[in-house]
Amino acid sequence: MNEDIRIREERVTAQEYIDFLKRTDLGSQYPKERFEQRIAKLVGNVSISLIAKDRDGRIVGTLFGLTDFAYWLYVTDLGVDRAYEGQGIGTRLMKTAHDIAGGEKDIAVYLIANENAIPFYEKLGMEKSDEVMQYNHIEWTGFTVE
Repeated sequence: MNEDIRIREERVTAQEYIDFLKRTDLGSQYPKERFEQRIAKLVGNVSISLIAKDRDGRIVGTLFGLTDFAYWLYVTDLGVDRAYEGQGIGTRLMKTAHDIAGGEKDIAVYLIANENAIPFYEKLGMEKSDEVMQYNHIEWTGFTVE
């Protein structure tokens, strides 16, 4: 675990988050349609906004989540800068978010994982579920933030 990484509840601007997305595989999950406007809504409206920064103040990890602080936490975004992967930052972000939302005894955690991230989430003890319902599935135009 990298002790030089500080995780705090903090809001970032849309541009700060977009700049971070260029350094992480998370930047390939967003649809092209109205990208910048939607990122601005995302960073401004999530219930939990955790930012991991290195000693120089550079964003190296993020976790955004929606929660009712009573029963559930939905993680919308969890990413780590490619240069910092494997240092436990993602695990620390998940634990911190779970604690903020209300803790393991009260809060169920849900998310949608891309195929490459499934081993990470399984290592955290998460399991695939068929219990999630969806409405109004939309096919978006994929692209990668560069």
